[in-house]
Amino acid sequence: MYELFFRTVLRRLDPERAHHLAATVIRAIPALGLTRLVRRLTRPAPSLAVRTLGLEFESPFGVAAGFDKDALMARGLWALGFSHVEIGTVTAIAQEGNPRPRLFRLVDDRAVVNRMGFNNHGAAAAAARLDRERRRRPRAVLGANIGKSRVVDVADAVDDYRASARLLAPVADYLAVNVSSPNTPGLRGLQDEDLLRPLLQAVLDECGTTPVLVKIAPDLADDDIDAVCALALELGLAGIIATNTTISREGLRSDPALVDAAGAGGLSGAPLRARSLEVLRRVRSAVPDDFCVIAVGGIETAADAAERLAAGATLVQGYTGFLYRGPGWARQITRGLARR
Repeated sequence: MYELFFRTVLRRLDPERAHHLAATVIRAIPALGLTRLVRRLTRPAPSLAVRTLGLEFESPFGVAAGFDKDALMARGLWALGFSHVEIGTVTAIAQEGNPRPRLFRLVDDRAVVNRMGFNNHGAAAAAARLDRERRRRPRAVLGANIGKSRVVDVADAVDDYRASARLLAPVADYLAVNVSSPNTPGLRGLQDEDLLRPLLQAVLDECGTTPVLVKIAPDLADDDIDAVCALALELGLAGIIATNTTISREGLRSDPALVDAAGAGGLSGAPLRARSLEVLRRVRSAVPDDFCVIAVGGIETAADAAERLAAGATLVQGYTGFLYRGPGWARQITRGLARR
């Protein structure tokens, strides 16, 4: 039924407008007192529970950063069957993001191009919402993904990330450091070891016992992936998230004119599957078995999720698949994993 609704209604809407419509529906679940009713229909099988980062996850499957930028949908997303919600990317300073249009569908590729530019209400607002949400029981595991404020120079990025970490670490179950989005000028350069080391150390200094992970790009060279893994282990990070969106446009089936019209930005969805899996395997080979590795990128089906888990992922996350699969997506994934 959702497939028909997508073909006849949603794909005719501007993608960002469609996302806001979906957000309204998701937020309505707790607002109408339907959380526990919906959750009874979507609750993952107990056999899928995962313990990592010192936390209990009801299943391996959660929502990647980018879907709920301002911690407005966490309760509704948990009701729909996701074990964890990574909010953000949040910046220390509230910002509007890039000019619209900034979100584009490539339906033939089951993909999306976005250049949102970290549009969010700022770390202080997100921290207040997370503080309220974490008091609920039961609830999703809540991660907070932080990035650089656009108005802050790369030279001042350490203090900017530190400010976000100081606000969000006390109210999040884990913190993810985003240095891999292609939509903020200079951000990906922070993956260079000389810049990444002081940034991650500053975040760790602010986080106390809150686990810290770093999210990397699929476009990193293999040697650079190895270097990030070594640095993460040296500094005592809790995990790595592999991967963010890609700037590559290789192998797309969509009309080249449509791809050109979408322009610059990060590509997510099915075309990212193969490279994200390669990066996952490289990361897993470089870190201990008990080190948390979260797989993201091109995960749409239970088979995709199972493949990542078999390749060594501790947890898996998705975003673009929600657009193409609809509100029953988490239930489809967890039911499929349980059958396997």
